[in-house]
Amino acid sequence: MGRKLKAQALMIFMVFVLILSGCNFNSSEGSNEEGKTADEKEGAAGQVLNVSMTADIPTLDSTKAHDGIAFTVLNNVNEGLYRQDENHEAIEALVTDHVVSEDETVHTFTLRDSKWSNGDPVTAQDFEYAWKRVLAEASPYNFMFVTAGIKNAEAIMNEEKGAEELGVKALDEKTLEVTLESANPLFQSLLTFPTFLPQNQKYVEEQGDQYALEAENILFNGPFILTEWTHDQGWKYEKNEDYWDAKSVKLDAINSYVVKDSETGVNLYETNKVDRIVLSSESVDQYKADENFDTILEPEIIFLRFNHNHPVLGNKNIRQAVNMAIDKKSLTDVILKNGSTPLNGVVPKGFFKSPEGKDFRDLNGDFNTGTVEEAKKLWETGLKETGEKEVTVSINIADSDDHKKVAEYLQAQLEENLPGFKLDIKAVPFAQRLEIEKAIDYDISLSSWGPDYSDPMTYLDMWLKGGSANRMDYHNPELDKLVASARTETDLSKRYQTLLNIEKILLEEDAAIAPLYQEGTAVLMRNKIKDLLVHPTGASFSYKWTSIEE
Repeated sequence: MGRKLKAQALMIFMVFVLILSGCNFNSSEGSNEEGKTADEKEGAAGQVLNVSMTADIPTLDSTKAHDGIAFTVLNNVNEGLYRQDENHEAIEALVTDHVVSEDETVHTFTLRDSKWSNGDPVTAQDFEYAWKRVLAEASPYNFMFVTAGIKNAEAIMNEEKGAEELGVKALDEKTLEVTLESANPLFQSLLTFPTFLPQNQKYVEEQGDQYALEAENILFNGPFILTEWTHDQGWKYEKNEDYWDAKSVKLDAINSYVVKDSETGVNLYETNKVDRIVLSSESVDQYKADENFDTILEPEIIFLRFNHNHPVLGNKNIRQAVNMAIDKKSLTDVILKNGSTPLNGVVPKGFFKSPEGKDFRDLNGDFNTGTVEEAKKLWETGLKETGEKEVTVSINIADSDDHKKVAEYLQAQLEENLPGFKLDIKAVPFAQRLEIEKAIDYDISLSSWGPDYSDPMTYLDMWLKGGSANRMDYHNPELDKLVASARTETDLSKRYQTLLNIEKILLEEDAAIAPLYQEGTAVLMRNKIKDLLVHPTGASFSYKWTSIEE
């Protein structure tokens, strides 16, 4: 045993050496250190943030990016029309003036003076080119242009029109005109999403298929530039001195290390190699008393999908019984222990407020809550209605430790609290689980959903008939009607009431799904780090205003 522990310690040390030497992030090469005094160098060293990431950057091409890591990097090295502030609201970035037509379909933006890292000015043509490129190349997030309601976006996606007909036009170098199909209250907030970033056409075309594959194959116009990128090991940001708002940027550098194993992350933190890590549930008890420990409530929801074609699960009383028979608080507090909280709605708490400033979850309250005794009565009623005395169903889960823990807990709860209920667990790789859901070839599926944009609609229009996210053959015509109405309603208070009513149909009228919990994340972050913004949608982090307080 002693030799085994020594071997493990040696392996961990070697991982540290490989990560740090491979990335070479402590090197002064290319870091603008020449000519600085000793005091200046010492001050600069104090404004260096070290963080861990779970994976490498898949791409830095904003028209192709489709994951949180790429979005985070792009958000910090590039600048669009708007970006998110500390309240996750859209604030002006490259925009100095935004004029909206009387019918709210034509938006005219005036750009501030700014430049790319090669010295070229950032122009309205850069936006027109990048946005049309998203549609022309069938990018993963091209649907955001439909969500934004930009003219002809849907027709282009349906191959009824060409990308050149997208409703975006550079009137001159500093003026961008965007035309919508109809007024859209989400439009401005959507513009913070990285898919709406600009690109320098001449540079992109010069790089060809090498564009954005390495740090030297991309241009920057944001708060930071990427000076190093060692694939599968990490990357380094440095402050962009030519950024239009450079005075607001406090950090001199950010070192991002790729750390896929949570135990390795803990060791990096303990040896002061990184300043922030995400903890596994196994590590929470060890660190929960640490002054740097914190839990973050995320906007991601975990829930049960039911196959509405199933002879038993198609019954509303059965679905309500399953929901009520689960002690969700024990699931989050005893099993997960990572800051997750019970959820009895489809829109999570703490992220979406009405025009009057009230939280969506507080306004709509909880659905389908009750005692185990009430669950049993619903269960018995449902069995009589379906002509069954006992039921055996399977639950489709991703092949991950967290999903297995949750599924085993649900199995114990449901088999104990609902007489005659038997639950079989089927664990498959994540991608396969999604394919099984799409084919609706399951009984129950343990599912997750995170928001694509900062509005309750991202959780509510999932349930449209035939929608790609529905994946359970659920349909309520009234829900479809309300979604269509909310998409074009410009009275924000009236629209919000419609959103509340959509959730009521889904959960109160139909009990279509069983919400379980709102995801939480347990983190260790040194308290010297100030103003590191963690966003619920789009890019996960903004470093523009972050500083190190010694």
